[in-house]
Amino acid sequence: MRRNIFLYLFLFAALWIVFQYTNSTKIYENQEKQIAHLEEKLQKADSISQNVEGQSERYFKLVDNDNAYSYFENFDIDYTDLDKRIESALISQNGTSGNPLVAYESSGDSVFQINKIEVLNHKWVIADFSDGKRWGELILLYDVSKDGSVSFETLQSVLYP
Repeated sequence: MRRNIFLYLFLFAALWIVFQYTNSTKIYENQEKQIAHLEEKLQKADSISQNVEGQSERYFKLVDNDNAYSYFENFDIDYTDLDKRIESALISQNGTSGNPLVAYESSGDSVFQINKIEVLNHKWVIADFSDGKRWGELILLYDVSKDGSVSFETLQSVLYP
């Protein structure tokens, strides 16, 4: 009798071990498939977000903006290196008395001058200005004539405390 109990216990333990082995193998394979599937999804999401980020970086720039280029073509305006010409026209207005496009008075010896410029499209420019202590931003409307000269109008400005 005792021998039969040990035999049954041995068989039961062997069956239990085989069951656990096959069950854990199936679970492991299933988890590996899920991990591979999720990694694939993550790679697709990363590539989509990189495309979206790349598009958003270029969206508000004059470079590669076909709508802005067609606007200039309609008026027979040369738009090659236009962003550089606009930047140099704005920077050239910086002087010892400040920049006339900045409507704020400086509080010390230094004057407000435009530092950084970003041409957004065929009509707008955003610019950063400072006097060394305070700084702000401007939104400018620009117009390019057929002879290539650029005129500016300040639409809105903000001075940070």
